[in-house]
Amino acid sequence: MLKGNTTILYPLTSTDFRGALDALHAIGETGLGGDAFARRGLECLPRLVSSELTTLSVCDLDTGHRTVVSDCPGAISRREIAVFDRHFYDHPLVREHGRNPRAVTRDIGELLPKSDFHRTPLYNDYYRVIGIDHAMAVPIHVDGRLLVSFVLNRSKRGFSDRDRARMEIMRPHLGNLYRLGIAASRHWVPPTEKALPDSLTQRERDVLRWVAAGKTDRDIGAILQISPRTVHKHLQHVYEKLGVETRTAAAMRAGPALPGLS
Repeated sequence: MLKGNTTILYPLTSTDFRGALDALHAIGETGLGGDAFARRGLECLPRLVSSELTTLSVCDLDTGHRTVVSDCPGAISRREIAVFDRHFYDHPLVREHGRNPRAVTRDIGELLPKSDFHRTPLYNDYYRVIGIDHAMAVPIHVDGRLLVSFVLNRSKRGFSDRDRARMEIMRPHLGNLYRLGIAASRHWVPPTEKALPDSLTQRERDVLRWVAAGKTDRDIGAILQISPRTVHKHLQHVYEKLGVETRTAAAMRAGPALPGLS
């Protein structure tokens, strides 16, 4: 459970810790691209704590506007985003986490009794419309202007102390991955495809494009209709030709998306 801004750790099991490490590894191996980080986070976090709708929420605390990426495209319409913004500064999680450098994982139920929450315009205009009763936010980056959080949502069943603890042990590491990606993107100029060695075959270029887009070997195999083992072999050849040792380094050489990636 959480008290104030202090985390009182729920007694997690070795399975919980292994799941968190596996999720962090899967998210981190996507490379440094912000889009890839968001996609993989939205894919991996609900495997650890079940969520009917998972989002990466970027709140501009100066303008009162939220940009949201969802694991269910179209689940939140533009109209509903506008409704959220109308109640932006009244949102319990925005008030709790905004400009709070000690922000920790919270759910609305900790901050406001369910009966009180259901009487708010925020619930009736927004959450009731999209069919959500419970929201838990994992604030991975907070500064003077931005609040960036992964948010897990459920319609009926609330979040437990264990759910919050599992997200909380990941939170600082997710924040580090997010900030590393932002810092790298600011100091990196994507090369053109002509800068890549001519010795790369077309298939190796195809694999490299999808690595740069944040796809796993299994994802790439499904896209290119080859086995993950074959993808791995192509990657080994790519590493040798580029003079790198990891997929992150290869992705940085390739750019977030080479020409022709669709």
